[in-house]
Amino acid sequence: MPGKANWLGTPKSEVEIDVFLVKSLLQKQHSDLAHLPINLVDAGFDNAIFRLGEKFSIRLPRRQVAATLIENEQTWLPQLASHLPIPVPNIYRIGQPGNNYPWRWSILPWLSGVAADYHPPHPEQAKVFASFLRTLHIPAPSEAPKNPFRGVQLQQRVVMMSERMQRLETNTNFITPEIKNIWNQALSVLIDVPATWLHGDLHPRNILVENGAITGVIDWGDMTSGDASTDLASIWMLFSSRSARENMIAEYGNISEATLMRAKGWAIVFAVLLLDTGLIDNPRHAVMGEKVFCNLIEDLK
Repeated sequence: MPGKANWLGTPKSEVEIDVFLVKSLLQKQHSDLAHLPINLVDAGFDNAIFRLGEKFSIRLPRRQVAATLIENEQTWLPQLASHLPIPVPNIYRIGQPGNNYPWRWSILPWLSGVAADYHPPHPEQAKVFASFLRTLHIPAPSEAPKNPFRGVQLQQRVVMMSERMQRLETNTNFITPEIKNIWNQALSVLIDVPATWLHGDLHPRNILVENGAITGVIDWGDMTSGDASTDLASIWMLFSSRSARENMIAEYGNISEATLMRAKGWAIVFAVLLLDTGLIDNPRHAVMGEKVFCNLIEDLK
């Protein structure tokens, strides 16, 4: 159908976001920072990221759906940040709508490092990241945000996944009988753990690495209360070494077979989304998705 490829690929920005807009917002709302140089760093599905001077970054939602997510991050991340063993971009200042820009936005500390899909963490970091997740996965208050796409029963993702998996089965060699079997097993397993805080989107672009060490975990817009297996999908997204994946599972501790099965199911969800959208307009995402499938298959050997 007309426009379908665009819908399946990277969503278009619903507003024009450029250096001029960021500069004007700063001049009006945070004038003490407006003299700092501003450079576009990246634009993902939901947000545009700018570097502000040497110490700060600015994150502005590109779409209405992301505006709610960034408000969740502004409200809740400060309550977790100081307890986490890996740096996260805790909110420095909050920007308000203005200059024909309709949503709240954030000024954050700049965290050093390069995205993990460009420079993967050293295998020894598997234990460090497991400790981070164990610290994060604590009960959330009843008023914590609920995300319909993260931390939920995998059955709720079946409709979306079915079309994408069929397309990938036609266009690639990654939807193998083994992958289908993992997916079907994961669908049959009910959530067997209490809801906890989740990051919700721990793919390699949201993990920063420097000299092999994980230096930051960014983009907390999908943070929610739900099934920890969503975050445990990062086992197959971050580490290409089978021994590192085994060490991460062991270090996290007390992962039931059911939770591990759901985590593999969530890894397939992320792999399908990354590969399917990536083949349309984002080769970087496609490579990330392919690696997840390869890691899952390797663990079956």
